[in-house]
Amino acid sequence: MQVPLIRLQCGANSYEWGKKGSSSAVARFAAATPSSDFTIEDDRPYAELWMGTHPSNPSKDLSTGRTLLDLVQDNKALLSPSVAARYDNKVPFLFKVLSINKALSIQAHPNKKLAEELHRKDPKNYPDDNHKPEMAIAITPFEGLCGFRPLGEIAHFLESVPPLRQLVGDDNAREFAGIVRQNKDNDSKDAVEQNKKALQKIFGALMSSSEADMAAAAKVLVESAATAGADFAAGGVAATSGSTLAELVQRLHGQFGADYGLFVLFFLNFVTLQPGEALFLRADDIHAYVSGDIIECMASSDNVVRAGFTPKFKDVDTLVNMLTYSYAPIDEQKMGPSDYPYATLNRTGYSSGSTISFYDPPIEEFSVIRTNLKESGSKATFDPVDGPSIIICTAGKGKISVGPTAQEVKEGYVFFVGASAKCVLESEGSSEDDEFITFKAFCDVEEHRGASL
Repeated sequence: MQVPLIRLQCGANSYEWGKKGSSSAVARFAAATPSSDFTIEDDRPYAELWMGTHPSNPSKDLSTGRTLLDLVQDNKALLSPSVAARYDNKVPFLFKVLSINKALSIQAHPNKKLAEELHRKDPKNYPDDNHKPEMAIAITPFEGLCGFRPLGEIAHFLESVPPLRQLVGDDNAREFAGIVRQNKDNDSKDAVEQNKKALQKIFGALMSSSEADMAAAAKVLVESAATAGADFAAGGVAATSGSTLAELVQRLHGQFGADYGLFVLFFLNFVTLQPGEALFLRADDIHAYVSGDIIECMASSDNVVRAGFTPKFKDVDTLVNMLTYSYAPIDEQKMGPSDYPYATLNRTGYSSGSTISFYDPPIEEFSVIRTNLKESGSKATFDPVDGPSIIICTAGKGKISVGPTAQEVKEGYVFFVGASAKCVLESEGSSEDDEFITFKAFCDVEEHRGASL
């Protein structure tokens, strides 16, 4: 029987938006695993590290070179019978590290039904028939655009940013502002539906404006941002200051030139995360990552519908029609961690301030645990889980044990842990200031939320 602890070799993808050289966490983590075909190049951008069985970049058993997909399909016990049956003998999630130097495209991921339809019609641009809900957890300070702002903020920008109003049209802007005022204190189902339809109309008007009109409006917008400073967009709104918006417009223009995304940012929440803070994005939620290093976990899919900040294939009509048009303050987009009832810290761990943080989105495919062990000898013991796990170390060093099998762990090391295996992580830091930080993604469709606080 296959030993349920496997060190993985994981592939790094190089995209233009990645951080360059050793400044990229992706590059450093990929280089931590011996490989004859990977060396860090100073001028090369390293964007994504993929961990899982997705065929676009499957992980491999470091000791044998076999793909993780081959291993779990030959030994279904590594997944558990329930996971193997439900997810076609594959790891149901795709675990990633992203290192972002330049903004990613404005995008959304289709729900299951739409994914099947897009894949059938256009398999080149939509290679999977699966949905792609995803979660992002910050490793370093992070910036992003996530979900539609409260409607009052959008109405404020339509009034105070003339180039934006020009693109959507005065009549559309007046109609939207009127509906927002009318429904300001009305949260009935009918009012919310009317608000969503109004938001879709005004967003569609922006995205359907001509390239020439957009380019002309972008020139005026960037000039205003450069001169107005803190007064830009009438000082912004409480959630995003005028100076922050002015800096964002200029930075993004420097990255992409005239682009619809310069105007979309007035519709979306601007969010910052500190290490350990998280976002959860449902299928059909609009977003764009701007900067930072993150852990990302998603259903196993590579479907993306793009509409701005990208040289890749754009599908504006599909994006405008697929979005949920939910609107809320950014705090409602963030996901706070909770206690994890199936993991235990030893006494040294408790006394040293070690933590186990559980991120549990409302989906079956995955949950994620962040473990921060301080001081040498601190341990976290995880009860068996009825499904597969993948663990990556993002800082420090220590040891991982599954039964009698133990291996050293350093920054960038990645391990697969088979179903029904008890797992122990132990810090081996040399000083009390050392932190041994790991992220563990896992699936347990039986709702026994696996690892032992």
